[in-house]
Amino acid sequence: MLRAKLYQVKSRFGLTSAFERRQALVGPSHLWKMKRDFQIRFLKSVGMAPEHYVLDLGCGVLRGGLPIIEYLTEGHYYGIESRKAILDEGVRALQEAGIQSKVPTLLATDDLSRATLDRKFEFIWAFSVLIHMEDKSLDACLDLVSRNLERNGRMYANVKIGNEQDGRWQEFPLVSRSRGFYTSAAERHGLQVVDVGTLQSLGHVSGSPGQDLQMMLKFVRKSEIPD
Repeated sequence: MLRAKLYQVKSRFGLTSAFERRQALVGPSHLWKMKRDFQIRFLKSVGMAPEHYVLDLGCGVLRGGLPIIEYLTEGHYYGIESRKAILDEGVRALQEAGIQSKVPTLLATDDLSRATLDRKFEFIWAFSVLIHMEDKSLDACLDLVSRNLERNGRMYANVKIGNEQDGRWQEFPLVSRSRGFYTSAAERHGLQVVDVGTLQSLGHVSGSPGQDLQMMLKFVRKSEIPD
């Protein structure tokens, strides 16, 4: 809380750094390190290995993407972002980190139904993405997942479960849905959903219940889960 207030004061007087301003484009600037560390730690805990191909939906400024890119084998990271200006910041972050040699594939598109990828993925990662998707966009996302998930692959995504009134975050909606909604949406695309746990139980501690109590879901092909 104190760090958030400090950022607000610095921002008011034009004292924030370029790094802080970049991080603020995709969420609370003061939480950048916790959120970066959480993402790669979680993905490693569920089996991500350097040889896997990973698709990062909503990769933003590569807050979580940079350590994933560095960890994976060259050319194995793909990122999609709906806002080109935000992705351009991610490219700058990649250059500053000096890991362009890992040759990530970074795509800007605001319509996942038109996204064409040249391979399938063992892991698809959507951190704080589905909560900002309207129903039509979610359907396009799950169609993309179904088309590009390896036979034994899985997608992980955090969601807000409940019936709270929808809000806004920047230009995006902030959506709460029932667990059954995600089950039905996944089934339309041959996928099945498994509860993984709350973000807090998985090590995401922001101090905000609205974030920490979100549920992590795993999406897999229906054939991968025995009846």
